[in-house]
Amino acid sequence: MTHTLHRSGTVDSLKTDYVMLVMPAQGFNNEGAAPKIRKVLEIILNHNPVSFGDMRTGNYFRKGLKTILENTQDNSICHGVFTNKEDLEGCLAELKEADLGMSVVVSGLIDEAYDSAKKVGLTPHSMNLSLGVWGKKELLPEKNVLDITTQCGHHCISPLLVRKLVNDVKRDKICIEEAARILAKQCVCGVANPSRTERILEEMIEKS
Repeated sequence: MTHTLHRSGTVDSLKTDYVMLVMPAQGFNNEGAAPKIRKVLEIILNHNPVSFGDMRTGNYFRKGLKTILENTQDNSICHGVFTNKEDLEGCLAELKEADLGMSVVVSGLIDEAYDSAKKVGLTPHSMNLSLGVWGKKELLPEKNVLDITTQCGHHCISPLLVRKLVNDVKRDKICIEEAARILAKQCVCGVANPSRTERILEEMIEKS
């Protein structure tokens, strides 16, 4: 899966952004997988995710915990977002122990992701690399805005909404934490990182 592959940002910023995607193989072991997907979500929740969701149901900020857990399906695709390697590694270790037969994908800085896999005794069988952005890059939003909008691989976070919320925070109409939650809510899958978004918003406000 590559929709979490193109997150832009500095190395330091991306060291606080690890995304996990877990799913069954369609046509292979998806039949009867719903309880296993729920178990995966419960394991993710044991390790301090700042966001999570099920692509079929929605994200935590839009649907809430109970709705997501009660509506897992055989073709669900669940996600969790972590802000540090320790939580990521704890989740990987627990998933390995549970041995649910699901496909697990981790997105992040490649050296960091490989190191975490190695620490818990896992050997990745393949990898995808982002080769950057091609084309008329002058038409893209400014870098800080991209660092937020690229957190949603389906591009459901609008650059216009980012700019509006920055202005709302500056005018004391809303706090930064709430602005970050609103932006995370737009990413249906649940892979936006509200904690990282808060820091980016702070930088944007300081520079404006």
